[in-house]
Amino acid sequence: MIDTSMYQYMIQNPKLKYIFFGGKGGVGKTVMAGTAALWAAQSGKKTLLASTNPVHSLSSLLGQDVFGKPTMVKGFPNLTAYEIDTHDTIEKSKNEIREKIAWFLKFADIKTKADEFVESATMNPAFEESAMFENMIDLMFDDEYEVYVFDTAPTANARRLLGMSSVYEMWVNKMVQSREEAASLKDLLSYSKKKKEKDPLMGYLLNLRERMHNAKELLTDDSLTSFFFVTLPEALPIAVITRFIGWFKEFNIPVGGVIVNMLIDKDSVKQDTPDFVKNRVAMQEEHMQTIWNEFDGQVRAILPLLETEVCDTAMLKRMADLLFAEN
Repeated sequence: MIDTSMYQYMIQNPKLKYIFFGGKGGVGKTVMAGTAALWAAQSGKKTLLASTNPVHSLSSLLGQDVFGKPTMVKGFPNLTAYEIDTHDTIEKSKNEIREKIAWFLKFADIKTKADEFVESATMNPAFEESAMFENMIDLMFDDEYEVYVFDTAPTANARRLLGMSSVYEMWVNKMVQSREEAASLKDLLSYSKKKKEKDPLMGYLLNLRERMHNAKELLTDDSLTSFFFVTLPEALPIAVITRFIGWFKEFNIPVGGVIVNMLIDKDSVKQDTPDFVKNRVAMQEEHMQTIWNEFDGQVRAILPLLETEVCDTAMLKRMADLLFAEN
């Protein structure tokens, strides 16, 4: 039995503002995010549905182009959707890095061009996630909406994405310490007027540290933030979210609960039902027992396998009735 349903959880957490959906690829994260955003909008809250997944599917789900900029969803005046342009985000981040490096090189009297550093600085595979994190934080800090619902990347990326507030904070603290030591040494060794100039890199680092501190506070506030994991009643998705729930707790990111998707209705199975379906039902029953054991008290909803795919707002409304059922 479900102890606290999704509907009850939302009622018990009226200040909830930042809602994330994650899980293994293909379990229905985008559908759940779209469903939650539509429900929040229908509840009268100005809502942003945003995708931080490099492989976007919000436009297909909603049946309209929401790529590259926040776009009002047709028929829902309180709902705005936005597929973040990964390429544009990365290019903006590269330009910002180029400016900061050029700024620092000029301050340090180093003649090397900034472009020689930029490519090496942005070749790290985590750079894309870092850029997406910055974009996500920008949306949150702009504070234009009452509710933000994020369709995240597959869980491994989402864990790093949301964990970056902690990683950034540690990195920046080390950078600030190193910069302070370097500045002290420069002052001791230098007799030029430049020792009185304001250090542009230090100003940038201090600003970044404050920004990351604020982001961490938002992401770890259980009255404002919840991360929901979506799974199928199958072994691999269950194993994935079991591992990642533990990791999210390490970062003190509040876990709102688990949503089980695409459960076949046992009552629909008849004597003449194909063996394939009967076997799937038996397999799902076994995995549901694992779900009850592993996520005791955390299951918020169990959603059926529907007869058709969810690919428009009419189907999202139907899903909202299921996900946020009051009973």
